[in-house]
Amino acid sequence: MLRSETASTRPWRHRNAAADIVGSVLVGGDLQTYCAELSGRERKKGTAMAYLLVFLGAGLGGVMRHGVNQFAAQILGAAFPFGTLAVNVAGSFAMGLIAEYFALRVHLPQDVRLFLATGVLGGFTTFSSFSLDTIGLYERGEWMAAVIYAASSVVFSLLGLLAGMMLIRLLAAGQTA
Repeated sequence: MLRSETASTRPWRHRNAAADIVGSVLVGGDLQTYCAELSGRERKKGTAMAYLLVFLGAGLGGVMRHGVNQFAAQILGAAFPFGTLAVNVAGSFAMGLIAEYFALRVHLPQDVRLFLATGVLGGFTTFSSFSLDTIGLYERGEWMAAVIYAASSVVFSLLGLLAGMMLIRLLAAGQTA
């Protein structure tokens, strides 16, 4: 390994890579093909780890959302969705912190962003992603697209929810008839 290389920059990272390469070449294998196959296996491991990080983060975010909703209902009552409002605002604030932090510190691992932004905040609230996308459009000077995106997201999300409810009601009515 060269001094400038690290375990994460080498095309193979498992302890028997040298023995595997020698064995592959000795039995008539092609070194380039072997490295490509090994790199694919490493990519699959990385993909599996990314999904695991998102899964764990989303579970944590979902538990946090439930906690905030329960707390808000106990303190403020359940007549208005204060918990959801708090989650959406807090999630958007946290997404702003995370997005800006990663913009300023690009050397942080992608896994950290996947766990926090996609996982934890994805489980906590998807409104934070919506907010980030809207502000991203605005900051690129696409203010009309930002307005259209924000308005259409709210309107079509409400219509989608209503359509889903109506479909279930129709199916349930058909079963009782």
